Amino acid sequence: MAKHDVRLDLCFSALGDPTRRRIVQRLARSEASVSELAAPHDMALPSFMEHLKKLEAASLVTSRKQGRTRICALAPDAFAPVRDWLTEQAEIWEGRLDRFDDYVLNLTRERGNETGPED
Repeated sequence: MAKHDVRLDLCFSALGDPTRRRIVQRLARSEASVSELAAPHDMALPSFMEHLKKLEAASLVTSRKQGRTRICALAPDAFAPVRDWLTEQAEIWEGRLDRFDDYVLNLTRERGNETGPED
């Protein structure tokens, strides 16, 4: 039975939006103020703040007050749930593909033996 990971769901949901992915890409370079992050986006600040809230709810972004400015940064190990899930999926599919490869090789050998040498 598959285990349900709410944090993973939140991560994928947060990353499902291009605006939020651009915010994450920007924060990958360095932390930034909300105004710096909002500047390249053509939307009202309240709408932009909703994107930041979703990223914070997914534990991808952290923020702190510095005077009157809110500074955002990528959360440490933010992508661990996604990375772990993708690693698990890769292992599952590599195993399946290895078994399929073995099956095809065995099938090819069996068919080669059935026909026997050609005269």
